[in-house]
Amino acid sequence: MDDRLRPRNAVNQHVDLNFRGINYSAEVYLNGYKKVLGKGMFRRHSLDVTDILSPNGQNLLAVIVHPPDHPGKIPSSGGQGGDHEIGKDVAAQYVEGWDWMTPIRDRNTGIWDEVSLSTTGPVKIMDPHLVSSFFDDYKRAYLHATVELENRSGWVAECSLSIQVETEVEDNICLVEHLQTQQLSIPPGARVQYSFPEIFFYKPNLWWPNGMGKQSLYNVTIDVDVKGYGESDMWNHLFGFRKIENYIDSATGGRLFKVNGEPVFIRGGNWILSDGLLRLSKKRYQTDIKFHADMNFNMMRCWGGGLAERPEFYHYCDVYGLLVWQEFWITGDVDGRGDPISNPNGPLDHDLFMLCARDTVKLLRNHASLALWVGGNEQTPPDDINAALKHDLRLHPQFENGNGNFSLMEENSLMSGADPSQYLDGTRVYVQGSMWDGFADGKGNFTDGPYEIQNPEDFFKDNYYKYGFNPEVGSVGMPVAATVRATMPKEGWKIPVFKKLDSGYVEEVPNPIWEYHKYIPYSKPGLVHDQILQYGTPNDLDDFCLKAQLVNYVQYRALLEGWTSHMWSKFTGVLIWKTQNPWTGMRGQFYDHLLNQTGGFYGCRSAAEPVHVQLNLATYCLEVVNTTSEQLSDVAIEATVWDLEGICPYYNVHERLTIPPKKTLTIAAMKYPESENPKPVYFLLLKLYRMSDYGILSRNFYWLHLPGGDYKLLEPYRMKKIPLKITSKVSSQGNAFEVVMKVENTSKKPNLENQLDKNSFCHKDVNGDCDDNTHNNQQASFFQKINRCFSRESNSSRVVEINGADVGVAFFLHFSVHASKKESKEGEDTRILPVHYSDNYFSLVPGEIMSIKMAFEVSPGVTPRIRLNGWNYDDDLTVL
Repeated sequence: MDDRLRPRNAVNQHVDLNFRGINYSAEVYLNGYKKVLGKGMFRRHSLDVTDILSPNGQNLLAVIVHPPDHPGKIPSSGGQGGDHEIGKDVAAQYVEGWDWMTPIRDRNTGIWDEVSLSTTGPVKIMDPHLVSSFFDDYKRAYLHATVELENRSGWVAECSLSIQVETEVEDNICLVEHLQTQQLSIPPGARVQYSFPEIFFYKPNLWWPNGMGKQSLYNVTIDVDVKGYGESDMWNHLFGFRKIENYIDSATGGRLFKVNGEPVFIRGGNWILSDGLLRLSKKRYQTDIKFHADMNFNMMRCWGGGLAERPEFYHYCDVYGLLVWQEFWITGDVDGRGDPISNPNGPLDHDLFMLCARDTVKLLRNHASLALWVGGNEQTPPDDINAALKHDLRLHPQFENGNGNFSLMEENSLMSGADPSQYLDGTRVYVQGSMWDGFADGKGNFTDGPYEIQNPEDFFKDNYYKYGFNPEVGSVGMPVAATVRATMPKEGWKIPVFKKLDSGYVEEVPNPIWEYHKYIPYSKPGLVHDQILQYGTPNDLDDFCLKAQLVNYVQYRALLEGWTSHMWSKFTGVLIWKTQNPWTGMRGQFYDHLLNQTGGFYGCRSAAEPVHVQLNLATYCLEVVNTTSEQLSDVAIEATVWDLEGICPYYNVHERLTIPPKKTLTIAAMKYPESENPKPVYFLLLKLYRMSDYGILSRNFYWLHLPGGDYKLLEPYRMKKIPLKITSKVSSQGNAFEVVMKVENTSKKPNLENQLDKNSFCHKDVNGDCDDNTHNNQQASFFQKINRCFSRESNSSRVVEINGADVGVAFFLHFSVHASKKESKEGEDTRILPVHYSDNYFSLVPGEIMSIKMAFEVSPGVTPRIRLNGWNYDDDLTVL
């Protein structure tokens, strides 16, 4: 025990030993004294150990942890949640295995979350609750704060209780906006609840979801001073002023979310947890959440068979603007709807479930990103638990129908009622299950999904999905070849056998190791022809995985573009099942467990741009998506087709377009397939730009074939040698690197100089200016912050030219970062991960330039090397 944590005075200072997560119960032995930690995976424990600490600072601590009472068994057939016994406890259910996850043998028994020591004076601050309320179209705002205080002394504590609100005006420079101090007396041994007088703000900086604005956060500090002692305890939290509403939309039947009065078209993903063995860390959470923001997602659903996510998870969702749907620990498979039919009464101890639920709400409720509470996955909780959750999570009257436009009289009336921060939550809607009340069919029938490969054009069809909000729709997720080699023995490097069926379809037969890792095939006999074979039969693992990335990109871009094509007219949102795997799985992921992004990552990134130009694959019409609240005026679309010979047979510009806010607008048909002698395989490049300065708002590159065709002509296209010029600029500080790669396709151009070839991407910053070469605010902000950290002396640049005599598209280029080694063993993984790329898996038409930014850290003593690969470049070209 640290000497600093020894009590100065056993009466005045207290030391607590805190466990934020135990699975499932435990006994704590400290210096021979026994303390019991009760059952329940999702509850906090705090032990006052002041009187049993050794005065000499030498202390002995032992913790015996007991597993869940009902760990269950795994049937020979596997199954969702094994034999479902784990559902009798209040614990994570995925540990018995699922169709995407192998079982966790010890059910994650142990100390699974933070352990800490904390010291306070005689008065302790407990579970403050912060709430913002708005009036007059969000111009007038109030901060409400309620706190529990415990007087642990034997005398009346005369307290000065203060709340301070700061905002960051520049890096590490803060402005104190409000400071309020209240006096109160707390009887000995008492626990009291105190609500501060509401604090008024005029036009506070609002917190917005990713793609809608800045994630403004205020630092709120609450501290208590006790007369005769001094500072007794302090608590602080980053808080965002925002209002989240959601209700069933009358036009679509889907649940519609609003933030600060603005409708949010939900495009996001289902989240299980960061790591199946619960090796959780702030650094991993930051990467996970930033990856979701990089994909332009705006919501993550914490699935009910996983965790009540940790404050660190929510912190980075606050920072990067990801709304969070948090479920409680109920699933249909384990709690009443599984095969075999499981126990419909949920956990055996309903009181324990509610104790964990209330504690979870208190743990998470101050986070701006938390948007919704849901009772369970594909199931509702047992009736008594459901009723208790509805009661405890009921809305404060101000949040039932409010829209921020109350009159002054209404404002005075609402402000004179119960303080909203006195509620357990009071601000967020509770929905009883993931397929109820505006999700799927709204009635609890199994109307989410599908979870397999789809024909890309089907996502755009009017009959693809009938309901307004799909909480789960999934598909394939093959990682890159390097990840397969890094995570599997050589027997796992064998690609599937393609078995031709009498129906003409192909069935993929994977090796047993891939089956164990839950591989999803790229064919669905009877409905979908094998999408990898569309590019030709793969020769080996590298070829298979590269073609899989092509399919991943197309599949997930089409999924999101198809949903967005029907924005507000048919759909209010979609969540993809799922975004990542908590182990080395091979399905439903945009980055693998080693943190290497797939092609699907960048397909989503393209499709989910706040402003986006796209091709409707069902109608072949050009569409512009504007999810922002601002009208786009005087914009244009350039559509160019390039064939495999490097010729541009189709060029069309649609000028002076006006795109209303919150709208998907059909512009015109893309008529190349109807032209005389269209090529069977071709490339289509779409650019949406401002006519005033040629600033590009959206760029979208497709590879297409004529109806009934395939992509096999791309196989001989790999032999084309397209010349490239790559100019790199490197900045570094310590082990952190920022690299900008300016890539130019230098093959001969058939046309005159085009201003759009430079790809000067635009976004509007706070001053309304255009920032070049950035795809969105979040990406720009991230790299700008990094750039400020680098000393100019560390900058270096280099030019590399890749020779080639052919003319054409440089297709499906992708960078990777590696540790420099003279020699490496077969299968050795030299990659440096994670790397944050501004884009990857990109293509360049003749004369086109693209700047790719990347940021990463290396281990001490490691020299990074950057390699370029692509459809025309398979030799691991080292460009830096």
